[in-house]
Amino acid sequence: MILGRVIGSIVSTQKEKNLIGKKLLIVNSIDLDGNLLDNFIVAVDIVGVGTGEDVLVVTGSSARQTDETRNRSIDSVIVAKVDSYTFEK
Repeated sequence: MILGRVIGSIVSTQKEKNLIGKKLLIVNSIDLDGNLLDNFIVAVDIVGVGTGEDVLVVTGSSARQTDETRNRSIDSVIVAKVDSYTFEK
């Protein structure tokens, strides 16, 4: 899983039929201090999050294991909104 922050969205009027009706968001990876890292991914939102929210993203075959993404051409999906987390250094 990837810990990230939603930094934007993608509008696409023409797309593969399996993506019709799916919200595409741009997610920037973050470190445990909440700092943005130097990479991002585009992920399908199945939980209803918005810009600025922290999320968990799964990629690869795991992204196609949810009821909404099964058998679709999806490589990354937002599976959870992160309300808080704790860790020890």
